[in-house]
Order: sequence, then C-alpha cells, then structure tokens
Amino acid sequence: MTTTDPNGPTEVIRPVKLAHFVIRTPRFEQSVHWWSTVLQAETRHQNDFLSFLTYDDEHHRLAIVSMPTLADNDRTHAGLEHVAFTYADLDALLATYVRLKRAGITPVAPINHGMTLSMYYADPDGNQVELQIDTMTPAEAETFMASDVFAANPIGVRFDPDELVERRQAGESIQAIVAYTPA
Repeated sequence: MTTTDPNGPTEVIRPVKLAHFVIRTPRFEQSVHWWSTVLQAETRHQNDFLSFLTYDDEHHRLAIVSMPTLADNDRTHAGLEHVAFTYADLDALLATYVRLKRAGITPVAPINHGMTLSMYYADPDGNQVELQIDTMTPAEAETFMASDVFAANPIGVRFDPDELVERRQAGESIQAIVAYTPA
C-alpha cells in the first residue's frame, strides 16, 4: 500500500503497460483498413463513428474515431510524432515489411538507430507508426546511447529494406544485417 504525504506519493508508481491509443480521422474507413492491415488487428467493435482494434489479448490497443470535418494534418502543429511497435525478431519484421509492401504500404523512413532497426510508415492521415526490433540488450543499448557514436548521430542511418530481405534470404546472419555502421 502506498502512503502519501501532502506533496504526493512517497514511492514511485508507474503504469504497468501502455493500454491503447486513439486516432481521430476524417478518413475513417481508410484508416480502419490501413491500421488493421499494418497491425494485423481484429475489430472488436465498430459502428459508423468508432472502431476498436486489437492485435493481442487486450480488448483494444487502438481506437479510431470518425470525425469527417477535421482538417488535414500538415505536421506544422505540436503533436505526437509516432507510436512504435516492437517485433520479436528480424525475420518477423522483414516478413511484415514484405506483407505490407505487397499490400501497397511501404515505409517512409527505414532507419537503423543502432539499438533498434526501424521502419516508419504513415497512415492515410500522415500519422506515423514505427515497426521495429531491438538489436541490443537493454544494457548494450544504454551504453550505446551514452557513446560518442550515438551523440554524433542520434537519429541513425537509412537502409534499404529490400536489400535486407535479400541478405537474410541468402542466409546472412541477423547480427551482420542489424550491425550499426555510422554514416
């Protein structure tokens, strides 16, 4: 049990998980289709103005709200930059890339950040989602992020996803494919 004083809790209390996020859109049907395709999500409930989607055991990880009169997102206002999803391994990430490419969905920015290998996509409204894998243990990532290499380029380097698919299909090791080479 947490005790409190007039200034707030006396111990650190953190959330146990990220439950869901909500997108408002003037492109309801396209957005529901896009997010369902990208996350391979199932619809748990939908009506004319609201859709609840999930890709796991949570009742919903994403809600999409139809707001037909919204102006387009021109990315000139403050707001959320992107939301990220981690895949189990490189093969799962690359298989997802291939599946999405076949559906006409391609990344706007594939970036090797060093501690992650990431592909950024944009939904029909320009909201960005990062599909990624961790390429280091948490301790290795912490050390890397404290390094001069990371400080010199905290964004990372772009890569060609098709090249990575070819390399993996040719039998190249995961370690070699995800290795970070500063630009």
